Amino acid sequence: MAAGLLTVGLAAPAFADDDPPQTDQLWINAPYEQTLPLSTDGGQPQSRTLGVGLNHDNENFTVTDGRLTVDISDLAGVAEVTWPDNCTPSGTSAVCDIPVVPGTGSDYKDQVPLTVRAADGAEIGAQARITYEATATGGPDGTLTAPRESFDTTLTVGAGPDLAIDPIADIEVGRPGDERTIPFKVTNNGTESANGFTVKMYVSYGLTDLTRYDACTYTTSDGDYAPMTNAVCTFDQVLAPGDSFELPKPLAVRLAPHALNERLDMGVEPRDGVQDIDSDNDYVALQIGAVNTADFSVTGDAISGAAGETATAELTFKNNGPAWLGNLGSGDPVAQVRLIVPEGTKVTGVPSDCYPRTLDGGHYPKQTGAPRYDCELQYWVLEDTQRTFAFSVRVDTVVPGATGAVSIHPPYGERPFDFDPDRTNNTAVLTVN
Repeated sequence: MAAGLLTVGLAAPAFADDDPPQTDQLWINAPYEQTLPLSTDGGQPQSRTLGVGLNHDNENFTVTDGRLTVDISDLAGVAEVTWPDNCTPSGTSAVCDIPVVPGTGSDYKDQVPLTVRAADGAEIGAQARITYEATATGGPDGTLTAPRESFDTTLTVGAGPDLAIDPIADIEVGRPGDERTIPFKVTNNGTESANGFTVKMYVSYGLTDLTRYDACTYTTSDGDYAPMTNAVCTFDQVLAPGDSFELPKPLAVRLAPHALNERLDMGVEPRDGVQDIDSDNDYVALQIGAVNTADFSVTGDAISGAAGETATAELTFKNNGPAWLGNLGSGDPVAQVRLIVPEGTKVTGVPSDCYPRTLDGGHYPKQTGAPRYDCELQYWVLEDTQRTFAFSVRVDTVVPGATGAVSIHPPYGERPFDFDPDRTNNTAVLTVN
């Protein structure tokens, strides 16, 4: 598990421009690999579910009639597949129907759950691949095709412990000050015992009063990463196949006064370097929402100068709280500060994390002299974060009372911040002379 709470998102990139280009791409989302356990009692081997699905880049387009082709011709003697209802098998492949294909920014859910298990008589270490292709209706050309020969899942027959955390429902609505109890249970679904295991927790900044356990060591992190509490807990208990484990006392957290979109990550792994045969179920990322607000604001500046003179313009973002904000899943900037350059002036010095744009948000080839600049904040801001972007602005032509617009925006698109209670301070001006 990587430091911080960032996770890998869907493969497709998001567009940063305000007027997204009229292109689109279809993508297949499938696990890279899956281990299939053999039977522990001579019966039928345990089944595993492969979540597979489609999504596309540009939400300006509606994409329908997704057709996912799944090829299992390589699985003979290694694994067997049970098809879901939306798949029509024919020989060693099947076509699975996905009526509506979601965009990248939508709440993605797998549309094709494939049930797989080791074939009777398969040997430990045997491997085979499932491959995928897909088409859909929509996009700028009317038809989208996923990149061919780019998506597959490798199945490996194996034996060992499989420590699985029971599913935990997200907490969508809480309030600052609320205490919430988190159910945490680990079961060994594998074929061999786990001789001890480690539980790790990553607790976001807006969650406090985490239950403490003697088996755990606690640290805090900050700096380049959003502040959080990390816990590493070591347990000597042996978990035989089918056995379960719960923490010595219930796990509880409290929503801090600055809580907003919080997250509690929990993972488990066998000790002593033993490989867990199914890593997909040994980690959960629990989303905990708080009813709270974060008042983002921006202030402009007033500069003056004769023709040929250069002045410094300072544009300041501030979070007035009471909540902090962290894009802990995507890692996207929490906001952009935008400058429309005033008439008669030219930007000759650009602060870090600021990028030149055309007026409509397109690519501008030079760092200086652009008509617009978008400045990115990091992926988290505390409840009192303030950051100033200092531009060097040269007066080329004196235009009395010239102004440039200063504003705050989400990193992608123009939708308002739904957590911001006062949007009147989301805009300001840079005045010249």
